[in-house]
Amino acid sequence: MFEQSKSFSKLVGLSALLIAGSAAFFSVFGLSKLFAGAQLAVIIMAGSLEFGKLVAASFLYRYWDKINLPHKTYMSIAVVTLVLITSAGIFGFLSNAYQGATVGFEKQSTALIYKQDRLDQLLDDKVFLKEELDAAVSELPENYRTAKRKLREEYQPQISQINKDILALKGEVGELKIALVETGVDVGPAIYLARIFDTDVDSVVKFFIFILIFVFDPMAVMFVISYNVTLQDRKEESHSEDLRSDTNVTTKRKWWEVYGEKKEEIKEEEVDEEVEEETKIIEESPVWVQRHGVAERLKK
Repeated sequence: MFEQSKSFSKLVGLSALLIAGSAAFFSVFGLSKLFAGAQLAVIIMAGSLEFGKLVAASFLYRYWDKINLPHKTYMSIAVVTLVLITSAGIFGFLSNAYQGATVGFEKQSTALIYKQDRLDQLLDDKVFLKEELDAAVSELPENYRTAKRKLREEYQPQISQINKDILALKGEVGELKIALVETGVDVGPAIYLARIFDTDVDSVVKFFIFILIFVFDPMAVMFVISYNVTLQDRKEESHSEDLRSDTNVTTKRKWWEVYGEKKEEIKEEEVDEEVEEETKIIEESPVWVQRHGVAERLKK
């Protein structure tokens, strides 16, 4: 449908611009994050290389048959190398975006694990204190009620403090679980896929990033080349149309020339017919008329 439209080349050019621009944006800022010490310089350098890569791909397509072998080899290697560099920049950008989205999730998960371990430890300490209290009370005779009361009074503050700590930790664990549910919405699909493939979230995200960079920048370069193809096709079509129009004009001119020649031929035929008629009349006239007619013709 689109290839039959006159604006198809514009669609190809727009697609090339969008994909190449997005790839350049991700790559430039990804490389700037990788070399954070000189972000502005890296942005200028990477942007120049991205623009040069697209121009080099177009140049190779247009002038492949006109440049020598070393020129072809170097520019081809340079384009492929820049594609790899762009892919590395895109990988850095997407990895940084993933880490930014999951850093809160990771912090909350780590805090939850720590508080859960701390809660388990307090529960164990509470059980240990109760067992120690029961053992100490059981060692005393039955009539040592005052001593037993004192033992309970000594252990009771520790047990009460542990209970308070347990209640506080349970509240914090509950809040962290709620926060994890809210934060997990940003990485929910990755978590779901990780559960389906029975792997960790980092492996799933890494796999998808590799798929993206495999088709992202190579697709941009291919679209740039495709745009050059459509431009050359349009140029050839316009050239053929010009040739057809020139042929039509030439034909018309020939027709006018032939028409003029026919008019001249017609005039000559009319003159010949008049001469023949005059000659015939003179031949049929008397002698003195014939001489007079011949003399008039000679004067003409």
